[in-house]
Amino acid sequence: MAVVSSVIVPYTSYLRVYEPLAAFPESERDHWARYARRSDLPTAQDELRRSLADLLPVPPVAVPVHESADAFVAELDGVVCVCPWRTRLRGWLALEELSGQYPEPVLDVVLPPVVRRQAAADYERWLERNPDARPWIRTTVWHVPVRWFTLFDDGEREFTAAEDGAPPVLRYRTPMVQARRRLARSLKTLREHFEEGTLTEGLVDVGKWLEEFHPRSLVELDYGGLVHALSEAQLAEDRSAADVAAAVAALRAGDGEAADAAYERLADRWRAVRERQIAN
Repeated sequence: MAVVSSVIVPYTSYLRVYEPLAAFPESERDHWARYARRSDLPTAQDELRRSLADLLPVPPVAVPVHESADAFVAELDGVVCVCPWRTRLRGWLALEELSGQYPEPVLDVVLPPVVRRQAAADYERWLERNPDARPWIRTTVWHVPVRWFTLFDDGEREFTAAEDGAPPVLRYRTPMVQARRRLARSLKTLREHFEEGTLTEGLVDVGKWLEEFHPRSLVELDYGGLVHALSEAQLAEDRSAADVAAAVAALRAGDGEAADAAYERLADRWRAVRERQIAN
C-alpha cells in the first residue's frame, strides 16, 4: 500500500450535495447518524486512494465489488448533513463516459474489454433494482464547469492557504435553496439572450440533478486536486464565481461589453489550466 498512499489527488474538481439525515430512509439514517459521530472521518484523499487501489490488480477492478459505506460530513445551520460517496455507482457512471473520451486501443490497455463488459452487465442488473439511484457527487478533470459556478456567490468562497504540509483548499458552499434560485435566474437570463446550446443544456442538467435532493441540503464546489495545478497566488486571486455572476448580471442589464469582459477573464483563467493537460 506504500505506492497507493503516496499518490496525491489528481486534477479533479467536485460538486457535492450534503443531505440532512432526515432525507434518508430510517435504516440508512441510523447508519449515517452513527457515522457522523466518528472522530476519524475519511477525506477526499482517502477516497481517491481506495479507488486507485482497485486499479493495481491484474486485471484491474473497474468498479468496486461492494458499495462504499463512507460519506463526507458537514453541518448546515447546526444540522448534520452527509454526502455518501457511492463509489460503486459513480464508477459505473464514469465507465459509461470513458468510451467517448478515449480511443478504443487506449481503453483496451487500461481496462480490457472483458472487464468493461462485465461491469456494464453488473450495472444493468443493479439498475433494474435501483431505477431512481443518483450520485451525490459529480466530478470533472482539469477545470471547473462554468455551470457549476452559477450556483454560488463570491461571498461563499472559502480559501485556505497551504500550511504544515497540507495543500491549499478552495471551495464554495451554499444552501440548496440559494443554489437552485441562482441557477434558475442564470438560465432565464441566458435563454433571453442566446439560443439553446451547450451552456443552457448544462444548466438544465445540473438543475434536474439538484431537484433530486432534499431542499435543506448543502451544495459544495471543491477545487479538489486542481489546487495542485495552480499556484497559491493563482488560487488566492481566483474569483471565478464572481466573474460568472458579473457576466450574467451584465447580460441581464443589457451590457454586452461588460458581459464579454467578465467571461473573457473566466475563459482566460481556465484556458491556461486546460493547456497544462495537453502539455502533460
